[in-house]
Amino acid sequence: MRSLFLPLFLIVMVALPVSVRAGELDRAMDATLIVKSADGHERFLGSAFLWRDGTWAVTNAHVIGRAREVVLVSTTGERRRVKVLARDDVRDVAILAVDGAFGPGLQPAAAPAGLGTQVYALGAPLGIEFTLTRGIISAMARQVEAAVPIRLVQHDAAVNPGSSGGPLVDAEGRLLGMNSQIADGSRHYVGVAYAISAADLDRIVPQLIAGTLKEMPSLGLQVRPIDDALAAALGIPARGVLVDSVAEASPADRAGIRAGDVIVSVAGREVARPGDVAFAVEAVLGSDGIAVQLLRAGETILATMPLDRGEHIETAGIDRAALPSARPAFTFSRLGVRLAGNEVTYISENSPAYLAGLSQGDEVLAVNGKPLTEIEGGLAALRITEPMVLLVRHAEGRTEHIYLDPWDKTPRLRPVGGGNVLDPAVVVL
Repeated sequence: MRSLFLPLFLIVMVALPVSVRAGELDRAMDATLIVKSADGHERFLGSAFLWRDGTWAVTNAHVIGRAREVVLVSTTGERRRVKVLARDDVRDVAILAVDGAFGPGLQPAAAPAGLGTQVYALGAPLGIEFTLTRGIISAMARQVEAAVPIRLVQHDAAVNPGSSGGPLVDAEGRLLGMNSQIADGSRHYVGVAYAISAADLDRIVPQLIAGTLKEMPSLGLQVRPIDDALAAALGIPARGVLVDSVAEASPADRAGIRAGDVIVSVAGREVARPGDVAFAVEAVLGSDGIAVQLLRAGETILATMPLDRGEHIETAGIDRAALPSARPAFTFSRLGVRLAGNEVTYISENSPAYLAGLSQGDEVLAVNGKPLTEIEGGLAALRITEPMVLLVRHAEGRTEHIYLDPWDKTPRLRPVGGGNVLDPAVVVL
């Protein structure tokens, strides 16, 4: 009997943690929600999860697009039409007002999980509702987009279109992050996924709710890192970032920064790679200007770059039934389009302008029926605040009207490559 008792005891001891973990994961799944459109068609949009006491739900901004209301579905099948309280397109976070309707939410983990920690991704990959996949943390802090001051948690739990906005939790059901992106080059699972960390969410979400989160400004800079080969060819030190171009009338242009300058530091912080600039700027948001140290023709130059103040997302003191009506203005540069005069010299395949039909080599002839001579500052300085119609001449000589709506998240038929987001939505920087 003694020989039979020991193996049975070991089996029970091994099984216990699994049952405990399953209970915690069940509770995490109960805090996970499916997001659908509130336009009467209930199109599947992505995932979301309840935050802390369940007063709010959190998802990605790219999941809800410009919607003012969405439909949320719980694991019990309960459906509720809820308001979008606030969103930040740059940091890719949105807040939904649920007022405790679905029960309690997830608590952020007290400390970051370590490398190799087993994690679980919850959500609706490929629209398959309330799915759980397992993986490990592959890297602790990746700045995936240089213009965004966030370092993401990298993991290899399977995520796919539809997983965006879903929680990443540990075996105890504690929130480690929000699944947001897949590695460049594929829109489906490749073993490399990124989640906004719980620590960043714990910083961003309360500010979005309170209406105090400051928007990241567009500096009008295009920069590149300086490696040894580039430094040797230019005869400059291998430090800082090299300015490729400066948008006309942008904060960088008004500061006197030129193509060919080397940015060494911003706001007193040394710049070693392009992504360092975003963190330096975020640290001084709200100030009137930011100190930039440059190298130009071997000389050190100090410049002050004005920070254009974006309108803060207004949530404090407003009725929850009233939503922020402001939406971001774009330039062609922010839409991933480079111009030489009126000719498109480069266009990102993630750009809404590309998905609308604009191509490299196109010439823009008119905007909303107006010739370019009537546009002050030209196309590069044009602020896009509403959908517009472009008259373009394609490289083969054919002209065409293109309707461009950067805020429209309806899936397009034009092929998309190099996508970073999990859902069929457009990422603009």
